[in-house]
This record gives sequence, C-alpha cells and structure tokens, in this order.
Amino acid sequence: MEISELKRFVDAEHDFEIRVISHAGSRMYRVEVEDLEGQRYPLMRRGKPMLFRALDDVYSELKRAGIHRAYLVQWVAHDEVVGREPHYQSPLTSRMPLVF
Repeated sequence: MEISELKRFVDAEHDFEIRVISHAGSRMYRVEVEDLEGQRYPLMRRGKPMLFRALDDVYSELKRAGIHRAYLVQWVAHDEVVGREPHYQSPLTSRMPLVF
C-alpha cells in the first residue's frame, strides 16, 4: 500500500490496525496495515517496502497520512525457526500501543 493509498484508506475505512514492526537484531522498522478481513498490506514506496531507521520517521510519515495510533511489535525469527507461530501476530501479548 502506497502512502497516497493509505490516506484514502484511512478516510474510507474505520476499523483497521497499523503495526510498526521492529525486527530483532535490526534497527529498522516497517509498517503494516491490517483491515477487517485480516488482509495485511506493507507500506510501500515506488513498489518497494518502506523501511524506517527511527520511530520518529515512522511517526511523521503516519501523521501525514492522518494516523494517530499504531502498535509497535517485535518480530523474532526464532519463533518461526522452532515451528511456532510468529510472536508478533499474537494480538495482546506482543504489541505496545503508540499514540502520536
């Protein structure tokens, strides 16, 4: 989902979740939008997933799109390696609310 699409999506939809995913071992963040049907869309720019170096960069980009709340989640590759579901998809145990 491109930034311009995100702005239109925010205006049209009322029930969705924004996740800021932090990869373990990396200082990069990516943003993912999940709609009511459970479809996930990574935030893209020119057809490539956007990566952010700091949460401040994420905040400013999402604020421009009209977003004021998101969830920070930690992605740990170990879960998938040992055969467990990815931990960051657990709704209440793995995310921290962000309000900006």
